[in-house]
Amino acid sequence: MKKTFLFFTCFSLCSVLISAKVPGDSLQALIEKQLKMMDSIEGTLHYKTGTLTLGSGVATIHVENGFRFLEADEAEYVLTELWGNLKGTKPLGLLFPPNNGATSFDSYAYLLEYEAIGYVKDKDADKINYDDLLKEIKEGQQKANEERKKLGLETMEIIGWAAKPFYDKERKLLHWAKEFRVSGNDENTLNYDIRILGRKGVLTLSAIAGMSQLDSVNKNLENVLSMVAFNPGNKYADFDSKTDEVAAWTIGGLVAGKILAKAGFFALILKNIKLVLLGLVAVGGGIWRFISGRKKKEEEFVYQPQPNPDNQEPIHPK
Repeated sequence: MKKTFLFFTCFSLCSVLISAKVPGDSLQALIEKQLKMMDSIEGTLHYKTGTLTLGSGVATIHVENGFRFLEADEAEYVLTELWGNLKGTKPLGLLFPPNNGATSFDSYAYLLEYEAIGYVKDKDADKINYDDLLKEIKEGQQKANEERKKLGLETMEIIGWAAKPFYDKERKLLHWAKEFRVSGNDENTLNYDIRILGRKGVLTLSAIAGMSQLDSVNKNLENVLSMVAFNPGNKYADFDSKTDEVAAWTIGGLVAGKILAKAGFFALILKNIKLVLLGLVAVGGGIWRFISGRKKKEEEFVYQPQPNPDNQEPIHPK
């Protein structure tokens, strides 16, 4: 485990133990149990490398150079059960850079999804005023926060572009980044989005990270872009105007997130490590009951994919 994770765990446990009145000599044992639980969870995950087919064969990812990939079921489990996000449309997977994992506080990952929205025309790409678009996005976020409050979710303020939108017309790649301030979080959240245009929709790659990791995300950008591609028959150049549908969204619409923030209450994938924090923020004797009174021993933890309700809106880091 990384030093930042150990420090955070120790600090949180010490704070809680004071109110819980747990004997001081039990601190080391509690920390060891927490670390053992995290190692146990990490050990249940089946990280993949090499050439992998995404979805029903629409695209392929070549996982190499130290990157690791979690496929759909385990990616959904990590997003919802470990990181505490709402359940939504099952993702294609999670891509982790070298030396990063699902149970480390200071790691990050790329969420991969596919949106079959049709063929996105890119004629407007050179005409978009992204500063004006940012103003519209901020206004939309204010309305979204009203819905998030009703649902008991964190509110978010868009600070600005962390990386201004850029569209590579030759490669049909669009990427941009926004900086968010999330209520209750000390560090601002990085919202780094990549869109790869295809014949019948777009592949989305979204970095789930903090602002302190922006340099690392930028450093890995070209590496990540080279890993993912549509398969023959699904590429942008394969579009057939006689049979294929044209999307209602343009390049500007993709950046604004209009297709994915349908109800306005979602806006961000968070990396909360929910499973651990449930124990760390407990009060009174709750932390002791959480750690020592579990029905299953941490080392016997078994991964169980969660059902995906059909009526839940998808969650995306927009």
